[in-house]
Amino acid sequence: MALLSESFLDDRMLPRYELTDWSRRYGIVAGVTAATHGFDLNLWGSETGAMVMKRWATLEDAFRDQFSGIVISRQVHGRQIGIHTGRPGGLRILQELDGHLTAIPGTLLAVAVADCIPIYLLHPASNSVALLHAGWRGVVAGILEAGISALVECTGASAPEIVMHCGVGICGDCYEVGPEVMESLGGAPAAGNVNLDLRILLALRAHELGLLRCTQSTWCSAHDGDKFFSHRQSRGKAGRMIAYLGKPMT
Repeated sequence: MALLSESFLDDRMLPRYELTDWSRRYGIVAGVTAATHGFDLNLWGSETGAMVMKRWATLEDAFRDQFSGIVISRQVHGRQIGIHTGRPGGLRILQELDGHLTAIPGTLLAVAVADCIPIYLLHPASNSVALLHAGWRGVVAGILEAGISALVECTGASAPEIVMHCGVGICGDCYEVGPEVMESLGGAPAAGNVNLDLRILLALRAHELGLLRCTQSTWCSAHDGDKFFSHRQSRGKAGRMIAYLGKPMT
């Protein structure tokens, strides 16, 4: 699995890191917002709704010329994928989904992250995209398998035609889990806590499912905490970044 870092865009209105390689190679917008100046986009946090929605309006404004709207959902660490066949107008908030898929240019997919891994999936021939939210519970539930299966079914693609990127999330050096988590993931029983790298695990699973092109972000939400929010490092007090993915309107 190759390493591929998102590049920081020095945008005073919307601090973000973008996968410029995908933009250059495929014409796809993919990235994640940064935690600069406390740019928290958590729709279900403790901060007042007015402040959070003002930041969401900033995000919408930044992509208004390329996308008619954004879809996001309340995430439950499951495997349900929302398939979007029309363009949303503005911000559309759904319930109990951990992944989104669209073949429609102008629809920007979004998931909230603060250690969990955003998985970006692309079928270049059809410009169809899927964006998944993957913590360890979602990995156990099969979110990756569900996302790849949905993309294959919707596009008629074969798995080797799909491109995948594991985005900004907590790295293996910073993520320690109990033996029950490793056993749930199919690992060998452990005597105590062990370190888990979800991005490497996801890449291995993707390879087993037939994907040939998978890259991994070099950023860590925990030890690069001046750039990103980390649920674990903050002991549950951190805000949320928004990972986003979509084909712009032509």
